[in-house]
Amino acid sequence: QVQLVESGGGLVQPGGSLRLSCAASGIFFKFTSLGWYRQAPGKQREFVATITATYNTNYTDSVKGRFTISRDNAKNTIYLQMNSLKPEDSAVYYCNTVAAWRSGVGSWGQGTQVTVSS
Repeated sequence: QVQLVESGGGLVQPGGSLRLSCAASGIFFKFTSLGWYRQAPGKQREFVATITATYNTNYTDSVKGRFTISRDNAKNTIYLQMNSLKPEDSAVYYCNTVAAWRSGVGSWGQGTQVTVSS
């Protein structure tokens, strides 16, 4: 029922920027906290950033000051603006509800690949 479609990934040089998008359906979008999560090869999926229904945001320490999460309720979409990208940011990026992440219940989409390399 819940569908989350990520896009915007690609190959970028260190120091470059990308903006990821996540289009959501099957949820009460305006009332839902959502987040970005990432998984690099051989590593566990990790929290990156979240945004609540009241536009409060939270970030993992490694991306603070570089990444910005935002939402457009009219488009049922969240974004992740990524600046000053580093090779260690390379991963598949996924979006999901905060409730799904915290509870461990819910599905994950295909994600979008971000590769930071010179």
